[in-house]
Amino acid sequence: MAMIITKHRFKFSRISHFLAGLTLVVSPICATAQTTSSPTPAPVPAETTATGQAASVGVLVDGTVMVGELATVPAPTLTARAWLTLDVNSGQFIASQNPDEKVEPASLTKLMTAYLVFEAIEDKRLSLDQTVNISEKAWKTEGSRMFVKPNTQVSVSDLLQGLIVQSGNDATVALAEAVAGSETAFVALMNEEAAKQGLKDTHFVNSTGLPDPAHLTTVRDLAVMAKNIVTKHPQHLHYYSQKEFTYNKIKQNNRNRLLWTDPTVDGLKTGHTSSAGYCLVATALRDGRRVVSVIVGASSDGARIENSLKLLNWSFQNFDTIKLFDNTKPAVMARVWEGQAETVGLGGLEPMWVTVPRGKGPEVKPVAQYTQPLIAPLKNGAKVGTVSLSLDGKLLRQESLYVLDDVPEAGFFGRMYDKVRLMFE
Repeated sequence: MAMIITKHRFKFSRISHFLAGLTLVVSPICATAQTTSSPTPAPVPAETTATGQAASVGVLVDGTVMVGELATVPAPTLTARAWLTLDVNSGQFIASQNPDEKVEPASLTKLMTAYLVFEAIEDKRLSLDQTVNISEKAWKTEGSRMFVKPNTQVSVSDLLQGLIVQSGNDATVALAEAVAGSETAFVALMNEEAAKQGLKDTHFVNSTGLPDPAHLTTVRDLAVMAKNIVTKHPQHLHYYSQKEFTYNKIKQNNRNRLLWTDPTVDGLKTGHTSSAGYCLVATALRDGRRVVSVIVGASSDGARIENSLKLLNWSFQNFDTIKLFDNTKPAVMARVWEGQAETVGLGGLEPMWVTVPRGKGPEVKPVAQYTQPLIAPLKNGAKVGTVSLSLDGKLLRQESLYVLDDVPEAGFFGRMYDKVRLMFE
């Protein structure tokens, strides 16, 4: 029998609805939306349609739009070369200026350096209490310093504080050598990891961010790096909120002055060179919702702080982030053929969040697209389609649909009965 693809719009409601007049029985599950910022009612029922294609106006490479385009409150005017704001819960970009312009990351490079150190700790290739020998190369590295001494032993924990809190280039190179044997080898790992994270416009030449014509990234890629740090290594996030660190009797303050300005800010990293300007990747957590802002090319330390705070406040105040589905709350109940059950839940393996302009949650229109007919046996976790979330005809995000329960194959007569029924569908 030929495989066909069928799309169905399905409804959100506090009570279950059943769609009538369809060839396939698609039964939506009660899915009250949950929000981390303010109570938001469940989205209104979506129309039943055969296509349900999102509008292609102003779409990004992946077909989605930055949700800020749908807001009635415009983004603040910022004095920076490029900037971007991202909701970590949903993974959606909210708004940006010059998001894909190649820029010098300066010490924002250390986001990737720290990420790889965290990975090495996670893989037990390093430990926090392990000591590292400080090489001549690390000691001689130019720029900001932790002031380690050559041929001494320093713990990984202290070096991480030197890298993150003090932005020490000497500590950075020492950690790079501890992970990969040399900074050159470590840089190869940085570029390999950038490719894994989908950072198509990023290329590293060193671990520190010292200027080099080929050492470039974008604010979009920097936001993804930051999101990956806070989501994959939250146990190390405390280093980024640490306001000071003393080593070798020298106390240095964290250069991220937002840590003193806004108690919800708990990271992440500053950067500055004469050619890159003043840069800051900041993140704040308010009422369970996390936002990352990226500012590059500001004219002063004061400007990067002011711009970042404006961007964070705008992102929190004018947008809601709503939880729609997870592995316990299917996006749709789908008909199963030749199985021991007639229906199975389809949804995400992880919670699915969507960011929308404040108050627009009820207007989100979900569209489920999955292969039909679904023939048993079906395995929990098998990918069978996608669910798209749109607002005002524009695609906000699209995620995979997975089978949420095993459906064993029916007996011989059950399978034969369904085979006959399918012939008349």
